Amino acid sequence: QSQLAQSGGGSVQPGGSLRLSCTDSEFAYRDHCLAWFRQGTGKTRDWVASLATRNGSSWYTDSVQGRFTISKEDAKNALVLVLQMNTLTPEDTAMYYCATSRFTGPYCVRGHRPAFSHWGQGTQVTVSS
Repeated sequence: QSQLAQSGGGSVQPGGSLRLSCTDSEFAYRDHCLAWFRQGTGKTRDWVASLATRNGSSWYTDSVQGRFTISKEDAKNALVLVLQMNTLTPEDTAMYYCATSRFTGPYCVRGHRPAFSHWGQGTQVTVSS
């Protein structure tokens, strides 16, 4: 059973906004990397954005830069990872997954998928008119 519980997502028209959340209740690593990936139908699971918990630095894939914002919120006995998605396009349609890794540095900056050991269950985002 995944330690990461996702919520949010759904359907929206092009140009709209959605917010995804991911709750990490185990805090396996005090200094680690949190990230979002997405997988379209028949496509690979690709990195979207990541955040280093130590200093809050964040990085984005080019296609979402300026439209998506990754952030974290501290909750009681948990950490909540958020992905705010604005100006959505049909190309953003995919299943979105949150993930954590104990590796920071280049693996976090570039969203190196094999470095991520814990995954959420996924949540669907559909952008269509």
